[in-house]
Amino acid sequence: MGKTLYKKVWEAHTVGILPDGRTQLFIATHFIHEVTSPQAFAMLRELGLPVLHPERTFATVDHIIPTDNQAEPLADPRAQTMLSALRSNCNANGIRLFDLPSGNQGIVHSIGPELGITQPGMTIVCGDSHTATHGAVGSIAMGIGTTQVRDVLATQTLAMSPLKVRNIRVEGTLRPGVTAKDVALHIIGKLGADGGLGYAYEFGGSAIEKMDMDGRLTLCNLAIEGAARCGYINPDETTFAYLKNRPYAPKGADWEAAVARWKSFASDADAEYDDVVIIPADEIEPTVTWGISPDMNIGISGTVPTPEQAKDEETRKAYTTALEYMKLTPGEPLKGLPVNVVFIGSCTNGRITDFRTVAPLLRGKKVAAGIKALAVPGSQMTAIQCEKEGIADIFREAGFEWRLAGCSMCLAMNPDKLVGDQICASTSNRNFKGRQGSPTGRTLLMSPLMAAAAAITGAVADPREVFDIQ
Repeated sequence: MGKTLYKKVWEAHTVGILPDGRTQLFIATHFIHEVTSPQAFAMLRELGLPVLHPERTFATVDHIIPTDNQAEPLADPRAQTMLSALRSNCNANGIRLFDLPSGNQGIVHSIGPELGITQPGMTIVCGDSHTATHGAVGSIAMGIGTTQVRDVLATQTLAMSPLKVRNIRVEGTLRPGVTAKDVALHIIGKLGADGGLGYAYEFGGSAIEKMDMDGRLTLCNLAIEGAARCGYINPDETTFAYLKNRPYAPKGADWEAAVARWKSFASDADAEYDDVVIIPADEIEPTVTWGISPDMNIGISGTVPTPEQAKDEETRKAYTTALEYMKLTPGEPLKGLPVNVVFIGSCTNGRITDFRTVAPLLRGKKVAAGIKALAVPGSQMTAIQCEKEGIADIFREAGFEWRLAGCSMCLAMNPDKLVGDQICASTSNRNFKGRQGSPTGRTLLMSPLMAAAAAITGAVADPREVFDIQ
């Protein structure tokens, strides 16, 4: 019986089996940022321990950074303190920091792949739940807690138990206007917000194989929203073409050797899975969330469910709570629902392809009156590329605020926040209560295409109709 990529990578990084049965797993690459690392460094100092392999840790600043004015000192003294602490800790321990002046700063899950630090066959961790993103290149990438950040800094290993592996295959051709974001939300809606507990998700099938790398990164980014600890896609020619010539990718003869090694990690044709889910690609349509969890979503042609449609009593109560919070009426369509704010960005949808896809559709159009629309590149590298290609100018001319790189409106740790009960059409990853800064703010997760359509019409809309996508 063949092996999955998950098993191959796990075995390749196993140091040993601990007395309690867990695996001591070597961590190939460790990413840190300003939010979950200060406490870990403080614990190291208390223990008198050095960072064992500083060359395997890479740092950036993203969560707390303003996206309009990054002049220092930052307006928020707490943010400045966190930034200063990250700089101090990295400097003291010889860790590479992609700081604001570097030209490579950005959301940690954006810069890792863009710089070529993220590579197939790796074990990758970060003190951030959306670390699953990096699995798109064929790695096993997981979010960890602060004490685990400490453990990796001190030992370059973690004590873990292996996961089960679910093979999720999306077969066929996606319909026009349907993106990786729609695929991800559809899968989460189908399997549930807790459906992936105890699993790694291996995404495959003809529709996934046709996706570009940015789409794959979006899909794996959202694996955690279905409770999977990680999500990954087998490395292939799309992966190798994406990584080639990136700053940290192997060069010359080392490149050919690396590709050969990376190919060996792909799941075998006869690999055994704990579960297999097959989804027809043509059943997926542009998808939007209606509730307070990413699995509470519907296709754009659908209607808001009633509590009576819930599968069990617990779900019925969750539906009732969500409907009350979102101020929605069961049975009504989301299409046409007015929005107040539009956000295109985050580690889910702030990549160059997201902006390249939307920009031509915005040419000659204007953001609807009264709509606050933000476009926030996920990294300085993406921002620079958007300026070079004229993409940033198209967004500005359409009426978007073109911002500096950062997490922005994905979460309430920087100045970009909702006010009152505003409704936000957002390309981010979570629609939890208060996630975007206001305890009563309402978030509708959707693709960049849908967000752009909402910006132009001022309401939830079908991008295929707004932009004549056929």
